[in-house]
Amino acid sequence: MIDHDHMREALSLALKGKGFTSPNPCVGAVVVKNGKVVGRGWHRAAGLAHAEVEAINDAQKSDVQTSDTQKNNAQKNIPAGGPARELSNTQGATIYVTLEPCNHFGKTPPCTHKIINAGIKRVVVGCSDPNPYVSGGGIQYLRENGIEVETGILEQEAQTLIEEFIWYTRKDKTPFVILKCASTLDGRIATSTGDSQWITNERSREQVHRIRHEVDAILIGSGTLHADNPSLTARIENIRTKDPVRIILDSKLSIDETARVITQKSSAKTILVTGPRASVEKRQWLEKKGVAVLEVSLKNGRLDLNELMIKLGNMSIQSLLIEGGGKVAAAALKEGIVNKVLFFLAPKFLGGSDGIPVFDGTGPEKIKDAFELKQMDVKMFDNDVLITGYLKDPYLTE
Repeated sequence: MIDHDHMREALSLALKGKGFTSPNPCVGAVVVKNGKVVGRGWHRAAGLAHAEVEAINDAQKSDVQTSDTQKNNAQKNIPAGGPARELSNTQGATIYVTLEPCNHFGKTPPCTHKIINAGIKRVVVGCSDPNPYVSGGGIQYLRENGIEVETGILEQEAQTLIEEFIWYTRKDKTPFVILKCASTLDGRIATSTGDSQWITNERSREQVHRIRHEVDAILIGSGTLHADNPSLTARIENIRTKDPVRIILDSKLSIDETARVITQKSSAKTILVTGPRASVEKRQWLEKKGVAVLEVSLKNGRLDLNELMIKLGNMSIQSLLIEGGGKVAAAALKEGIVNKVLFFLAPKFLGGSDGIPVFDGTGPEKIKDAFELKQMDVKMFDNDVLITGYLKDPYLTE
């Protein structure tokens, strides 16, 4: 269980990088010597040091600090107070890392080399690299160099942490799609007048902003755009966040020129997804405003979502959160693009049939054809309930 405890800390460290590391996965690492954690690290952003390097450097930094203290004490004739402390925190140590260490040169050198040069003798890995071209290569290289390697410690937790990276890597480079819904107990997202603020409570809304921060992009339809004029940013008080790329389905480019997604300040770009008959003049105006316009084909009179997923994947968008209204949510399910569902239920009901439903359109005729969630999890956010489940196996084991 000691290995599990240290891996849990590594997973917690990895989570600090969630949202900042794409297109790389978030990874955490812990260096342990004589049962004590001497180094911690996580991958902070693409192009920066990997988690293993951060943890090893952290351990060796404490070596330097200890050495300097001993030198100062010697100069002041202060006794050491016992046997000399071994300074090499990494020599013979164990490193716990949530993802298999890389064994190839990219923007940074291989982490396997750093581990070997640090004198580490044991490596504990959460999950292997999902890339079939390199999977197992780092583990094999470490073993060939005399290092003990143990794998699969808290593997499911490690995989869930990077499920979007796993899906994107293994499934033809298309985004891992999360559908977020929030409704009353009787399945309504708004009253008959369109009023929807607020169905869920403040804690639930904060969780949604946290998810926005973690994904690469967020998608809504033009109906939600006109009804709510949303910002589609990630805002959490006293926490640094990253805005997702904003994607709006707008087949006729009907967006208002004063819409927040165009006028607000944000480091993330806005993409308008349109059809082949959209106004050329409106498109040119939007592009001059810095808005990207992406054209996709129409399928049964609606934008082809599967074609869109391919194009977004080609733009290195690995994860996509759908927050659209009933029509977009229903279309996403029917087109089979949804991997994961986050369904918030508020302890309220409208008590009528005239409210706006979660899904707008026709559903299956038989219960056996209903969409069914797997690997479910239920959490409470004060009085709200969040039901999480999968429609597709992110690890492609089925």
